[in-house]
Amino acid sequence: QVQVVESGGGLVQPGGSLRLSCEVTGRIFGIYPMKWYRQAPGKQRELVATIAVNGWATYAEFVESRFAISRNNRKNSVYLQMNSLKPEDTAVYYCNIRIPEFDADYWGQGTQVTVSS
Repeated sequence: QVQVVESGGGLVQPGGSLRLSCEVTGRIFGIYPMKWYRQAPGKQRELVATIAVNGWATYAEFVESRFAISRNNRKNSVYLQMNSLKPEDTAVYYCNIRIPEFDADYWGQGTQVTVSS
């Protein structure tokens, strides 16, 4: 079994910052790329950022250099530092890991981020 647990969401004013965390536990025998997605009400889930095993990161265009993804391979964890938050960043943020050996994608329950004054 593989479990994915996100944390760190909350309510923040426009221009504020949040740091999301995601920990993957269970029978994992390797290191894999990890991703953050988000889903706003009434919209499709969209990819926010990806981090490769070696730490190479890619971002969606809407991030505009405001977010930074990082990882700790010893802890099977990934983080998303979000700065200069905007109301349109309001969404549930999900962590994702795909394990090829199991041919499966694993998702957490999500963490709510609300940007509002």
